[in-house]
Amino acid sequence: MQAKQLRQQPISVTREMAAALPKLAQLAKAKGLELHHLGAGYPHPEVTDPSGYIAHKEAYFAHLARGQSLKAVLQPLYGYTDTQGAASTRKRFAEVYGADFDAQLDPDQLIPTVGSTGGINLLCSLFERTGEKVAYITDAPTYAGFLARAGLYQKARIYSVEMDSEGPDCEALSHQIDQARADGYDVAFYYTVPDGHNPGGISFSIERRQQIIDVLKDKDILVVEDAPYSYISYEMPESRPKPFISLAPELCVHLFTASKIGLPGPRIGFIYTEATLELHGGTRAPLTQLLLTEASADFLLQNPEALCGFESFLTDENFQPRKSLWPVAEQKNQIYRENRQILLDTFSEQLSDQPELFSWTEPGAGFFSVFTLNHPRLTCDSAFTQRLVSEYGVVTIPTYSFFPPDARVRNPQAGLNQLRLSFCYSEGVGEARRSALGAATRAFAQAIRKECKLT
Repeated sequence: MQAKQLRQQPISVTREMAAALPKLAQLAKAKGLELHHLGAGYPHPEVTDPSGYIAHKEAYFAHLARGQSLKAVLQPLYGYTDTQGAASTRKRFAEVYGADFDAQLDPDQLIPTVGSTGGINLLCSLFERTGEKVAYITDAPTYAGFLARAGLYQKARIYSVEMDSEGPDCEALSHQIDQARADGYDVAFYYTVPDGHNPGGISFSIERRQQIIDVLKDKDILVVEDAPYSYISYEMPESRPKPFISLAPELCVHLFTASKIGLPGPRIGFIYTEATLELHGGTRAPLTQLLLTEASADFLLQNPEALCGFESFLTDENFQPRKSLWPVAEQKNQIYRENRQILLDTFSEQLSDQPELFSWTEPGAGFFSVFTLNHPRLTCDSAFTQRLVSEYGVVTIPTYSFFPPDARVRNPQAGLNQLRLSFCYSEGVGEARRSALGAATRAFAQAIRKECKLT
């Protein structure tokens, strides 16, 4: 069979590491090394108990069945439903999420997606339908899932923007939009993860967010705000920056996923926008309307049972609507905040004596810190990270593959001095969790010092 018009897609570094890990782990085990995970971006098992979620969901279904049969409640949840899902779920989510992030959300504008990656796919598919050249603007580095999806369309090109500790360089953002248009591309949107940036390990400052809005308004470009870590925040409530959906709802497409605040498995997500687009021929249409048509052709409907389960998550133990999800988030953030501090304390104790060699981000949200290694002899490529596993038992992820192709053209060394370190996941709970993460961060620090010939 021939498909000569197709091209092989590159394998992400995370999948590359996952494929190599079993053999590397065997090598480490043969040397008597314990395997330490600082690579996985998974929610921690201590705060993702499916049994409690399932028990509450089933009790909620029974609560809904009062005065009628359970069959009458469950039957619609296992059949065909509208693409937008149950109005009750959207209404409840709009109320609590809007209150938590100072945004007025219209439930009729919410479209369920398969996690936030489903929202990314929906948007890309919409802009690629024309068959014309499409430009996507994003950060350097950026989320690997976005790079993978944007790379599927052979007429797409990514124009990336370098970041500092506050967010993207706004002069470069403006320039890249202009350059893409000058190159004959239709610019679809600017994609970013402004809170707990994956893999950048930062959150955008309040000032930088406003500068981004000013640029995008001037250029008439959407911002796609991927918000998986919106609730995984270590800032005081008064210090949390507002999301773009609150600051500029007419400019923003907001992607929500319940994977971090709830559970990953049900794959609950929503896409929300109040933007209106000018279409071919000069007509105008709400972007939600276009996305809804796209969604009905793409996945038809989200799992209605999973959506109703999420609706139960939005109620308390008495099945009353929650006024906020921040108390739920804080139960999780106590664990993640403690994990984050273990990592930062270890690095401060063991690596701060060499500031010219080592630095790391102190994330205000999310699961990751980016570790920078400025050593003339060492390169943080796949070979280096595989050696960290086989020689020291430490699993990390290099950041170079998170940089779009154009960023590596501008700087062939982009990301080759950095590692993305995850502090969200470790084995065990309670003291076992703390002990495992402490051992992992110490093993990493000792490995880095040894690689630099400091011990």
